[in-house]
Amino acid sequence: MKTEDLLKLLLPEYLIEYFDVVKFEDIEGLLHLYFEEKNTIPKEFSVLQLQSKGFHEEITVDDFPLRGKAVQLHIKRRRWTDLKSGKILQRDWNLIAKGTRMTQDFASFLKKISRY
Repeated sequence: MKTEDLLKLLLPEYLIEYFDVVKFEDIEGLLHLYFEEKNTIPKEFSVLQLQSKGFHEEITVDDFPLRGKAVQLHIKRRRWTDLKSGKILQRDWNLIAKGTRMTQDFASFLKKISRY
């Protein structure tokens, strides 16, 4: 089993698929995991000639606790420039549940347990 396979069991799968883990910190019982979007042109833009032009501002999202520690995901999404038109493009990510600062999976989980 690869490290990547283990991480897919603990974290949202799309994070491991499309992002690199660049750093992690355990600060006073709060686990901070830092991700940067991989430098791979999105399939939806495969017909365009794109160049990576850095990252959008980092977002911070709460996720499921791990081993009794609260978890915050720090995510940097990549910006792409279409070399023909000059337009700035990005993948359409739904990383955060609407109206919250947590992952959709975590928000759904909390919504379900609040019904009991």
